[in-house]
Amino acid sequence: MGIFGSMNIAATGLSANRLRLDVISDNMANVNTTRTNEGGPYKRSRVIMRPMVSSPYWRSPFLPESMDNGLGKGVRVAEVQKDTSTEPRFIYDPTHPDAMLSGPREGYVEMPNVDVVTEMVDMISASRSYEANAAIIEGAKAMFQRALDIGAR
Repeated sequence: MGIFGSMNIAATGLSANRLRLDVISDNMANVNTTRTNEGGPYKRSRVIMRPMVSSPYWRSPFLPESMDNGLGKGVRVAEVQKDTSTEPRFIYDPTHPDAMLSGPREGYVEMPNVDVVTEMVDMISASRSYEANAAIIEGAKAMFQRALDIGAR
């Protein structure tokens, strides 16, 4: 790993968690959206992250074990996918324009599968991850500055 390796790894974490916060914000903004272009209520989105490694299942036979410790190169966003496994909520509001007009759920409105509490917990987690990566960059910067100060003497 080069001199800026830790900063590059932390930068990938910053980017990924920023996108995660954007997706969470979008979910919370659409907590009451009952009609989308795709039809039906808004479906919650979630960010899928994967490690950024050049060769995750292969190790060079020429590289000594001490130099090949399985370190990756950070994190990448694999995809942003819609959560289809969580059921939508139903609320009774026969005056709502999207209320069901017949059947066993007459008068009910199909609401998004967004749970505000889950989104808040995810937001706290993403914020803490972002802060941790920012702290790594600050620590690396301080360490490099100290090394330059020692070398200047």
